[in-house]
Amino acid sequence: MRTSRPSRRSVLAGTAAAAALTTVPLPAGRATAVPAGQAYRWRTAVMGGTGFVTGVLFHPSVRGLAYARTDIGGAYRWDDSTRRWTPLTDHLGWDDWNLLGVEAMAVDPAHPNRLYLALGTYAQSWAGNGAVLRSDDRGATWARTDLTVKLGANEDGRGAGERLLVDPRDSDTLWLGTRHDGLLKSTDRGATWAPASGFPATPSASGQGVTLLVAAGRSLYAGWGDGDGTTANLFRTSDGRTWEAVPGRPSGTAAKVPIRAAYDRYTRHLYVTYANAPGPNGQSDGSVHKLCTLNGKWTEVTPVKPGGTTSDGSDDSFGYGGVAVDARRPGTLVVSTNNRWAAVDTVFRSTDGGRTWTSLKDTAVFDVSETPFLKWGADQPKFGWWIQALALDPYDSRHVLYGTGATIYGTRDLKHWAPRIRGLEETSVRQLISPPAGKAHLISGNGDIGVMYHESLTASPSGGMAANPVFGTATGLAQAAAKPAYVVRAGWGENGNGAYSNDGGQTWAPFEAQPALAQDAPGPIATNADGSVLLWSFVHWDGTPHPAQRSADNGATWAEVTSFPKGATPVADPVDPGTFYAFDTATGTLHASTDGGLTFTARATGLNSGDKEFQLAVAPGRSGDLWLSLKGNGLYRSTDGGATFTKVSSCRASYTLGFGRAARGASYPAVYMVGSTETITAVYRSDDEAGTWVRINDDRHQWGWIGAAVTGDPRVYGRVYVATNGRGVQYGEPA
Repeated sequence: MRTSRPSRRSVLAGTAAAAALTTVPLPAGRATAVPAGQAYRWRTAVMGGTGFVTGVLFHPSVRGLAYARTDIGGAYRWDDSTRRWTPLTDHLGWDDWNLLGVEAMAVDPAHPNRLYLALGTYAQSWAGNGAVLRSDDRGATWARTDLTVKLGANEDGRGAGERLLVDPRDSDTLWLGTRHDGLLKSTDRGATWAPASGFPATPSASGQGVTLLVAAGRSLYAGWGDGDGTTANLFRTSDGRTWEAVPGRPSGTAAKVPIRAAYDRYTRHLYVTYANAPGPNGQSDGSVHKLCTLNGKWTEVTPVKPGGTTSDGSDDSFGYGGVAVDARRPGTLVVSTNNRWAAVDTVFRSTDGGRTWTSLKDTAVFDVSETPFLKWGADQPKFGWWIQALALDPYDSRHVLYGTGATIYGTRDLKHWAPRIRGLEETSVRQLISPPAGKAHLISGNGDIGVMYHESLTASPSGGMAANPVFGTATGLAQAAAKPAYVVRAGWGENGNGAYSNDGGQTWAPFEAQPALAQDAPGPIATNADGSVLLWSFVHWDGTPHPAQRSADNGATWAEVTSFPKGATPVADPVDPGTFYAFDTATGTLHASTDGGLTFTARATGLNSGDKEFQLAVAPGRSGDLWLSLKGNGLYRSTDGGATFTKVSSCRASYTLGFGRAARGASYPAVYMVGSTETITAVYRSDDEAGTWVRINDDRHQWGWIGAAVTGDPRVYGRVYVATNGRGVQYGEPA
């Protein structure tokens, strides 16, 4: 997955020096002067996961307690009494957007209420440093330590083993493996960190560093991902001070990168999965080995060797991912394949220490009725892909969970599987529409899962991913203002990149034809007020803009619009079918068309240029009433169709803007904004045309970066929908 965003905080020196200490109890908001807020109740529109679950961890000492981590959507705690996941990191705000990716998590078997998270989505120069959160109440409240190193929860290797570990000999001692700064150690329960002395591996700027940390008895093991298949990639310590390479380890490309490890305390064997790349992508070889910690003997126990061919002649290449041992039955364990596209990934189970294996996929019966999108437009769901998170309940030998690129599957009888995803939502949302009529109050355009029609906000859309064609990532979504039954969409798809709906988004049909550019550079799309004209802008995945194209016959034919600013987002006037608008951020110019998109001419010039994060919006039911969000440069308004703009003095910064039903007695729609009136970036509502604002989210509900889209509900006053980059659609209503 996913979207990467430039850093919104200064980048600190990425060395492994002792970390700065910053303790922050929840809620984690800043002490700033902001307008008095209105109490809102916030919930998540149910889609059902939709993102890469990179880790699942059962607590070894508490029945029914488990945690999950994701690459961009934070961490969760499983509530066994309600059968739901509870989000634990929604308090992280705009400036902390890079902390919504969870690199690793750890629990303390001796102190069941303690939980630790290592946060940091990107290890790139433009991203901020990582942080460690520590909790004494299972994630209800947190203390925080900001690190001086970077973590990479949404980079290669994100599905590898937990890189954070509580030392089993001393609950005050924690270990943290990093990608580029070696092994760190804390002796005060994560409050401060320093480089671990004696760790022999040398990190590289482009490597994986530590891929896993695991306790085996009183010894600790660390996997190392920077080797070439011949050098040491597994280290251990028995005293916490001196480390050594584990002798006799497997070598070769099939054992190049240790992915995950699990320890059987009955048989004293450490099981390790390997691959030739960190994954989740790019793995084509792998193996499984076990180490007898009593005598140092290694044994290969690989269920199926990668590299054969399937029945149709396809290359059956893959690596190995997750591994978990049964805490109740000696020699019983499960392992997963990863990146196995031809024969499809599976989970293998052994009851004899890996001598023989059974593929659980072969007898699996799936029920995805709770989250129909998991069929991906097919008749039946697949077992899954990107299976690196794998967990076995220490209190129930037949209770297995595994994460995929879209969900968590679970079984309690090793045969019947269903999503175990309630409460966990990880979608990166790009576009939002709240229709003025029809069954659905919400249509969303999303990363990875295309467009969803939400006939209910509390259940995953019954139609799943919008089919005909099925998109991966949506790039455009628009509704005809005077004909709301007509909706168009664009995105990345294997069988077409544009489609239309005549029933408000319930069912779709592909455009009869599409421009050649659509396959490699689908971008935003717009339809005019009566649905008679389409404008499709094209932007290559690398950001290269191309000329827009126009159709006046519902996508049967297309013609280039040379006067349209390349790469701009077309916006239709909600009243006049002949009028379109587009803002050219390269020159700071507002362009308009009055001939149905045939030609565009410049109107207002001299506006701020160069903002990659901007939005042009038109107030519903009002011709020429334009609002322009220009990131940190504020909010601007035009009431003459873009001929002139006036800066809105009540707003310091604006990132995205939308409209909803007007307040009682008000003649103008409610205006919703993600931005700031003074210093804090938050969600605001104005009932007086941006004369005054009231903050409507709170410090517990911030969701990191939320700059893609916001819209109010035209039928329900006060209801607002917020697009997040990893926490799905959040919707709020006055409490």
